[in-house]
Amino acid sequence: YDEYGFQPIVVFDGEGRFVTAVLRPAKRPKGTEIRTFLRRLLRAIRANWPKTEILLRADGHYACPEVLDWCEAEGIDYVLGLPTSRTLRRHVTTLEASTTARFQTASGTGKVRRFKEFYDGASTWSRVRRIVARVEAGDQGTDTRFIVTNLRHGAGRWLYEGLYCARGQAENHIKAWKAHLAADRTSCTKATANQFRLFLHAGAYWLLWSLRSVMPKRSRWRTVQFDTLRLRLVKIAARIMEMKTQIKVHLPTSAPDQAIIHLALGRLPRLIS
Repeated sequence: YDEYGFQPIVVFDGEGRFVTAVLRPAKRPKGTEIRTFLRRLLRAIRANWPKTEILLRADGHYACPEVLDWCEAEGIDYVLGLPTSRTLRRHVTTLEASTTARFQTASGTGKVRRFKEFYDGASTWSRVRRIVARVEAGDQGTDTRFIVTNLRHGAGRWLYEGLYCARGQAENHIKAWKAHLAADRTSCTKATANQFRLFLHAGAYWLLWSLRSVMPKRSRWRTVQFDTLRLRLVKIAARIMEMKTQIKVHLPTSAPDQAIIHLALGRLPRLIS
């Protein structure tokens, strides 16, 4: 409390690769700020992959008029969370009541989840857009969430459960970046220095993500957390011998996980090529 904080914008791709991180104040970003950030990101992507189709998946902070209009003008698909409002709730009043009644009559079967699609738009929007409502009734009451998308295909259930909810995996990537790689260590006195810190932590994330990606696909090492990789494969004792033409690293014969260490060392050149 009573201290400065940061709320960086962090972007990952669908496979968990780190794309970028931008340091910013700890307040809700405005639509113009998000649009400016996305424009720079799009230019960088298009410079390398000009024909790649892009889908933006993000929480309700991104569902602002500037972002929606810009995505549609640039041909970018989006599935964004949408903050609840009284206008949206009017569309699902009947569905909430019937979902609650269905849960009460079917006791012991767990939560009841239903979906509804409709077109509506806020007063600040330039047009009406496709909105999906998810209504869930359980012991804790009724919970309703909304998403907005410009995709024309896919049923509402798939758009929410199969596409939008996968956004939650990005929260795990952010957790790994912060908790296991200390990305929240932004203690410098200048914003430029703290931004550089984020880039360093992003580089550390890339190294460990790449190390994990070369592991056998069906092994537990393909899904372990970054701190496990660091403690079991990176942070181990070794003896260094400097020679004229090479540097030898002698690992202790009693080191655990020797087999996976040898495999990882053999596959490391793939990360360079």
